[in-house]
Amino acid sequence: MDERDAGLERAAALARAPEPQLYVPPNPEPEENIQHSLFGEILDWMLAPLLLLWPMSIAITYLVAKSIANQPFDHALEDSVTVLAQQVREVDGKVVSRLPGSARDILRADDVDNVYFQIAGPGGEHVDGDRELPHPQDADRFRLGRVHFRNDVMYGSQVRVAFSYLDLRPLAERSDEPHAALVQVAETLDKRARLANEIIKGVILPQFIILPIVLALVWFALARGLSPLAQLQERIRARRPDDLSPIESHQVPEEISPLVGSLNDMLERLSQTIDMQKRFIADAAHQMKTPLAGMRMQSELALRQLDPDEIHRSLEQLSKSSESATRLVNQLLALARAENQTHTGAAFEELDLDAVARAVVQDWVQASFAARIDLGYEEPWHPVFIRANALMLRELLSNLIDNALRYTPAGGSVTVRVRDDTGQAILEVEDTGPGIPPAERSHVFERFYRILGNTAPGSGLGLAIVREIALQHGAEVDIFNNPRSEEKKRPGCLFRLTFPAPAPDQETDA
Repeated sequence: MDERDAGLERAAALARAPEPQLYVPPNPEPEENIQHSLFGEILDWMLAPLLLLWPMSIAITYLVAKSIANQPFDHALEDSVTVLAQQVREVDGKVVSRLPGSARDILRADDVDNVYFQIAGPGGEHVDGDRELPHPQDADRFRLGRVHFRNDVMYGSQVRVAFSYLDLRPLAERSDEPHAALVQVAETLDKRARLANEIIKGVILPQFIILPIVLALVWFALARGLSPLAQLQERIRARRPDDLSPIESHQVPEEISPLVGSLNDMLERLSQTIDMQKRFIADAAHQMKTPLAGMRMQSELALRQLDPDEIHRSLEQLSKSSESATRLVNQLLALARAENQTHTGAAFEELDLDAVARAVVQDWVQASFAARIDLGYEEPWHPVFIRANALMLRELLSNLIDNALRYTPAGGSVTVRVRDDTGQAILEVEDTGPGIPPAERSHVFERFYRILGNTAPGSGLGLAIVREIALQHGAEVDIFNNPRSEEKKRPGCLFRLTFPAPAPDQETDA
């Protein structure tokens, strides 16, 4: 193999090699999705000021300790300056020192600090003591005869200096010209530092012992204070899945009581929803059992028949049964939907009741023709607006019209009417059927209730749907005899729905 072939093979191998993948760092979790600890939040807010103020307390303690330590030693320096000033005289215009040697030894006697003193004449000339001790700056601003203090440096060490200016001339000879001798005593700061350190130790060391105790007490108090939350968590976790009873709120602190109240409200709504679903399933199973059994019998009968006419008749019955079952299922779903809106809340908007009623009546015109019933509509004199849910309102009116058509014999009439009565919207559906006896009117809105002897087809759910939707809209449903009916055997029926008057702001908007 020559070099050219080898180069081609290497190029082909590189082409077959997988491309290197770039490392893409994972997206950090959004801050709002990070779960925070209530215990940690409270602990941070409690300890942050404590840990911030503690160093400040140490600094203040140090400054106060230095001030306290300076006071007794400053008094001692002041006394030394006063005693030393008493030994200074002016003789023949010269400043002289009469300080005995023993007094000089006593003045310098100190096992810890170095003590220095100095006596200088009015011109700054050295009289006695340590020549290297610096003189004060701006001597003119110091009052004569008063002891002043300053910090200075002597032989590279910090010293505390007490000094005083003395006018040794007789009172009669004194003038405004400066003529003052200087007396000053200085000492190093070792004793002061030791005393300040002792004071700081006496104050700070107990804080180092107390601080962990305080932190432990804060931790314990927080854990103790938040224990009701843990207990509440355990009580909720120990519940059975089907236990939706309210949580006892008398065992929780006042701050958690609103949370428990909200949980109880949610549990109550959830319990109502589950009960509604159970009731719907039970009702659906009970009501669907009969038509499904009939459809099965009719289908089996049709399979056994040999006569085409009998088979056709059985299939017609099967079709009617399936239509009845379909209507029953639709009504069950409509009732469940209306009840669910009662618990969850429906989206309401401002609607023209006249327009909604007119559209629903038009949907039922063909059915009324097939039943040979005169379906009419009486419109209001002016638009009537209500706040309602359009789908639920159409369902309500459809059930009222369907109920009226079923109970009105052929040749009768059904009238839908919308009107306004002193600001209240009125929706009426009247028919010329057999009517409803007064004793039965409070029961016809119950589920699956059928008046005894009633032969009209139906499931007893239509008026239950009407009541649920009316309650959702805050409307009142009343039943009367049809005042326009002329036959005593058929007094007819009038269903009247009275919707609440709109609020003043809604009237203005309308």
